[in-house]
Amino acid sequence: MSFLLFSSFLYFLTLISPSSARTTTLSLKPSAAAPPLTNPWQRLSHLAAASASRAHHLKHPKTNISNTNVPVFPRAYGGYSISLSFGTPPQTLSFVMDTGSSLVWFPCTPRYSCSSCNFQNVKNVSTFIPKSSSSSKIVGCKNPKCRLIFPDVQCRNCDNRSTTCTEFCPPYIIQYGSGSTTGLLLSETLFFEKKSVDNFIVGCSLFSSRQPSGIAGFGRGPESLPAQMGLKKFSYCLVSHRFDDTLVSSDLVLVGGAGGAEKKSGINYTPFGRNPTTGNSAFQDYYYVTLKRITVGGIEVKVPRKFLRPDSSGKGGAVLDSGTTFTFMENHIFEPIAQEFEKQVRKNYSRAVEIENQSGLRPCFDVSGENSFTLPKLSFHFKGGKRMELPLADYFSFLGDSVVCLTMVTDNPDDGGIGPGPAIILGNYQQQNFYVEYDLEKSMLGFRGELCK
Repeated sequence: MSFLLFSSFLYFLTLISPSSARTTTLSLKPSAAAPPLTNPWQRLSHLAAASASRAHHLKHPKTNISNTNVPVFPRAYGGYSISLSFGTPPQTLSFVMDTGSSLVWFPCTPRYSCSSCNFQNVKNVSTFIPKSSSSSKIVGCKNPKCRLIFPDVQCRNCDNRSTTCTEFCPPYIIQYGSGSTTGLLLSETLFFEKKSVDNFIVGCSLFSSRQPSGIAGFGRGPESLPAQMGLKKFSYCLVSHRFDDTLVSSDLVLVGGAGGAEKKSGINYTPFGRNPTTGNSAFQDYYYVTLKRITVGGIEVKVPRKFLRPDSSGKGGAVLDSGTTFTFMENHIFEPIAQEFEKQVRKNYSRAVEIENQSGLRPCFDVSGENSFTLPKLSFHFKGGKRMELPLADYFSFLGDSVVCLTMVTDNPDDGGIGPGPAIILGNYQQQNFYVEYDLEKSMLGFRGELCK
């Protein structure tokens, strides 16, 4: 790629001014459906593989993922999308909402290139055109906001005593479980219906791999949308995954400035955990929560305590991630849970091993011929005594009328030690039909079971 050409293309762009804030509501919907598949269990296999790949990225944020097998359909990890408007006049584009990363970026220029995106016509992907916006300006190397992404940046071609510098902030390269993206940082205006946010730092991507459209980072990093908007909290209620073309959506509520959103009753609150103080800096983006125990059918699963709380280097602990579909658990957590389900369920139903091989999920159970059936309840117990009891559809998939499968994934068995990064990644499939609130001011997670619509 030629970043010199890219820089020249954007060099003449310009900037604008400041803004206000209170409560903003956006439409939040499941991202584009995958192409039709001949076998209904293939889709689960794709999503299971994508969830495992995404987990690998969150646990190893800076490793090369070129040899990782991932699905190749749009937004393959089964995320949720929002529409945001940037530029003057505003250009509206679709973004995957991602609480597991922080940078906001969009495809930039009509020459946007996406490798391994043969599953979607990239020519039809909405792209941002900087030269059509009077508020676009490429971020300079000496701009303090360049250090949001590159804390240790060295402006080699700039005089430290000079206040002017024509050197640009370095190009970024960001990896995700299902691809990567590369580009330069822009300073732009982010528009909402009743307010705007000027000097918003956004990624202008020219090249991507398996990422045809943009991502809105809602993580804890200083470059995230909540941080740049100065939000006090944000909340969402995820409508159920339908894996079809049904147009359904719910609200993503952003709260900032004076005043706030209407308070909801019956919310359970648990404090966010402390992020690791050493190790990979990417772990600072994650929303850690403290899981005290996990129960299946009211029975506490014997999970090694060392997996439930992260150490200072980032080994262990649990995080929330809206960009992961199926919850990931390290093998030494997953296996006791799977075994407890099998122990309680096998009295009534047999294992569907063939479907397990096709779907990549386990355990699966044959419930054919049953007009109704019951399965053990799965509950997460958080610090502060707050319990999240999942609806059955949040942890078992009911594709077809004869088999159900546990919708969580794991990695390969290891030697018993804790691997790098979070041991549990709570995905969006397990957050369906819950009101979920991120209180950034009080550093608390709130949740309540709710029919999202």
